Amino acid sequence: MDAAADLTGARYAALGTADPGQDGLIEIRAPGAPAAGAAMLTVPIHVQDEEFGTLHLAGKETFTTEDEQLLHVLAVQAGIAIGNARLYEAARQRERWIEGAAAVTTALLSDGPAADALTTVAERARILADASAGVILQPTEEGGMEIVTASAYDDPGDIVGTTIAPGSPVLEQLLGGEPVFVDDSATDPRMTTRVRHRFGPSMMLPLQAGGRLIGTLALPRRRGDRPYTSVERLLAVQFASQAALALVLADAQHSRELLAVFEDRDRIARDLHDLVVQRLFATGMMLESAQRRSGSEDVRETLGQAVDELQSTIQEVRTTIFALQQPPADAPTTFRGRVLRETAGAAAVLGFAPSTRFTGAVESRVPEQTADHLLTALRRALAAASRRSGVSRIEVTVDVTGTLPDGRDGVRLTVHDDGGTGDGGTGAGTGTTVNWQAPL
Repeated sequence: MDAAADLTGARYAALGTADPGQDGLIEIRAPGAPAAGAAMLTVPIHVQDEEFGTLHLAGKETFTTEDEQLLHVLAVQAGIAIGNARLYEAARQRERWIEGAAAVTTALLSDGPAADALTTVAERARILADASAGVILQPTEEGGMEIVTASAYDDPGDIVGTTIAPGSPVLEQLLGGEPVFVDDSATDPRMTTRVRHRFGPSMMLPLQAGGRLIGTLALPRRRGDRPYTSVERLLAVQFASQAALALVLADAQHSRELLAVFEDRDRIARDLHDLVVQRLFATGMMLESAQRRSGSEDVRETLGQAVDELQSTIQEVRTTIFALQQPPADAPTTFRGRVLRETAGAAAVLGFAPSTRFTGAVESRVPEQTADHLLTALRRALAAASRRSGVSRIEVTVDVTGTLPDGRDGVRLTVHDDGGTGDGGTGAGTGTTVNWQAPL
């Protein structure tokens, strides 16, 4: 503007730009205001065949043809400069999005849980899009979608769990693999979530790869923020496509790793069963034979104790074999698996793993409600043992072969440690024993 005013002798210069956020209204920037009725020269500025704005000159009695030609030249040069600046900014944006997609792919293909992978996508996309939140939605059993993870400047806790009801127009587009662009989430009738009033411009992008819809990436901005440009929309769609492919690859890699773990565990379990258990059993039989032939009472007693220790060891090895056959990352569903998870969890506090043994058909005989009560009692007993001094060994036994004092069949839990006597247990020799039982 200053150059145009100086070269033409105009006292006032103004630039009117089309504001996309105000439906094409003109925003005037000028150092002063011309008098009413003064001569004015106006020339449009075009950027890549698109009208960017208008250059206005005033404050001169008359404008000559040379002034008009000069202003046209300046407008063309301004259009070229603005176009180059736009291309440079678009290139920088594209570079940032490409680098962001590569970083997401690298992060997803590293070892980590699925929930962390979704959070990585949401957070990186939020930063790249300069959005107030990055949100991942996944389909629900009812046919809608639910926000399963969110990254936001503020606490995203109240956003997670928000749902899109089945049948929503937005949902139909997303399930069909189409992106949805919204100018104002608070007023757009297609937006029906309870948090829509917080946000303005928004993009909702399907995370789809190989015909499989993983979920939706939503990138809302605050109300009043600038809308997304066509370049930002294109780059975000490309990012969502690459992120979806990375999620699929990460899931496949995780499945392959789990399969390798399962195969390794199966091999170890077979070796334990075929070699170790059989050898221990054969050793026990030899000791029992020697016990019967021995003429010394002390030797027979010592051999009997050795046989008992071998039986306990065999039981522990079988428990280990069962634990190896459980999925390492999933919560156990069997009663044995749940008991072993409790004892394994206590190892972090105790500094050692408790010994665990099962007697009888515990899977088929212990009902769900009784199992829950037993696990609660086990958890309390282990916690109490961790607070006692001198505990270096804990033996956990679950027995369903005995009867209760009233004659009914029952399950008995015994937790014995070698530490000092504590509350809730009865000392038996050295250490503390906690007993719990319930009818079956």
